[in-house]
Amino acid sequence: MEEKNMGIFDKVKKIFKKEDTTENKSESHQALMREKEAATKAGKPWVAVLETHVNKENIRNGFFELDWNNAFIEDLLDAGYKGETNEEIVESWFKEVTRNVLQEQGQDATRGAGYINVNKLGKDRSEIS
Repeated sequence: MEEKNMGIFDKVKKIFKKEDTTENKSESHQALMREKEAATKAGKPWVAVLETHVNKENIRNGFFELDWNNAFIEDLLDAGYKGETNEEIVESWFKEVTRNVLQEQGQDATRGAGYINVNKLGKDRSEIS
């Protein structure tokens, strides 16, 4: 199945099927940082999921570690997203993306599905669970 034709749940499954080794994480992380650097130098917006974690004891819990550049924040601000910090702006965008995914899958986006917790990791990085 081509990745561009995959549904969001298929993409998430594919992420979790990858072997979770330190070497793979390091290579993947370095590749993402090269992408970010190139996009930043070109003045293009960039955002990526650095890591995805699932709680083995409760599959309903987990988190995504996101990274972005300033051009991405500027695009979000231009699109009307608001927040006092970059993390709050990205959180607002991420929540809307997840609601849209639910709606596209025919799910109720207003249902009580828990909460979103944002842990600020430093400049341009947050952990969202």
